[in-house]
Amino acid sequence: MPVRSRPWPAGVPCWAHLDTPDPAASAAFYAAVVGWTAGPPGADGSRVGLVEGHAAAGLGRSEGRARWTLHVAVDDLDAALDRVRAAGGSVVRPPTEGESEGGGTRAAVVADPTGAEVGLLQGGGADWVNGPGGLAWDDLRSTDPAASTAFYAAVLGWTWTELFEGYGTVAAPDAPHPVGGIGPLWGSDPGWLVYVGVPDVDTAVAAATGAGGTVVTPAHDSDYGRMAQLADPHGAVLAVFTAPAGAPQPDR
Repeated sequence: MPVRSRPWPAGVPCWAHLDTPDPAASAAFYAAVVGWTAGPPGADGSRVGLVEGHAAAGLGRSEGRARWTLHVAVDDLDAALDRVRAAGGSVVRPPTEGESEGGGTRAAVVADPTGAEVGLLQGGGADWVNGPGGLAWDDLRSTDPAASTAFYAAVLGWTWTELFEGYGTVAAPDAPHPVGGIGPLWGSDPGWLVYVGVPDVDTAVAAATGAGGTVVTPAHDSDYGRMAQLADPHGAVLAVFTAPAGAPQPDR
């Protein structure tokens, strides 16, 4: 069962958070598409997407643009924010305190030199991983991949290995497998794209359109699995993904 109880290693994407004007409606949409059940609402209506009672992602209330934000684990948030500033990035959302089953958490959202935003999370993360409904992959569609790879190398210690056409995978320190990818836009909006695992991509696409979502990129096969990009009814874009059987997974 893909349940994680160990601390998250630094540099590994560990959480995804949705900003949405209506967490209850978003929870219903993602229940249909990726199979989450909604945890009890917080004071502002925020929810946690659960799989078999285990946290997979956050659904938070926001009056701004609806969007997903990838979060990456760090050991020391303050030191990581110092590295962000030194590498030409900026702090978009200052540190906030939270709680998890393992104790206190601290999180912040930063922007890299191209403006792409990513969260940094100390002491927390999903506890449902690498299975249907869990965080499965993440890509940065960058306006300047060279600047992006240099930034994340300085802040998170990532190394980049080119695969094709300027796109490459990134590996975290001491991680046995790549944890994401960085490449050019390829017609997509700039920023991080979160992928969630599903048992069947075509079924998820049909569920999304039936629940008021739209297809951004139709379902297609690649060397790494079948995938599609979907926009929820508020416009937040998420990819759904089915990896080939036996494909290696990062330490999620």
